[in-house]
Amino acid sequence: MAKNKARCPRWVWVLLVAVAPLAILNLTVALCGRSVVFPLSPFFLKEKAHALSVYFQHRSKCIFKGHEPLDLLIAQTERRHKLPKHLLQALVTIESGKQIHRISPTGAMGPAQLMPATAQDMQVVDPFDPQANLNGGARYLAWLIKRYHKLPLALAAYNAGPGNVKDKIPNFGETEAYVRRVLSIYNELNLPAVKLVANR
Repeated sequence: MAKNKARCPRWVWVLLVAVAPLAILNLTVALCGRSVVFPLSPFFLKEKAHALSVYFQHRSKCIFKGHEPLDLLIAQTERRHKLPKHLLQALVTIESGKQIHRISPTGAMGPAQLMPATAQDMQVVDPFDPQANLNGGARYLAWLIKRYHKLPLALAAYNAGPGNVKDKIPNFGETEAYVRRVLSIYNELNLPAVKLVANR
């Protein structure tokens, strides 16, 4: 007499089939984008899928030749877009840790962490091309500074989106901390110049 083998209920297989693509997407973002992503996160799926598609297209071109030093590109981009010295450097440090191929848990891409819609608005075709990414991020930041006339508000809008910022920094813990961190690095980077002027 054959022994009855324990079988998984049908709903377990259905759940596995439904969850597997989600887990694969999130884990691939975490691995390729060097970020922490919850494997079963159901958020920003379209953005993450887009980021991975662009990432794989880009990596096939740059894997053997690499990229130019990022600090030099950042300084050149700040001057090109007439941004305050070291502002873009501070922003990129917080946004991506200066990682060229970074993908965030929300699908933001590259050193300036451009969301797909922002990259499109800023006419950035390859968000993992450092020069194109930095130009897009700088253009966006310069536009926000002109719109808000106050650096903290512009930085808050860069992080939370212009729709969430009016006349004050929104009461989101993440955005408030983000603005503080960017301004802290910006002030530290500019401190030697301030000391030099003070000693004259």
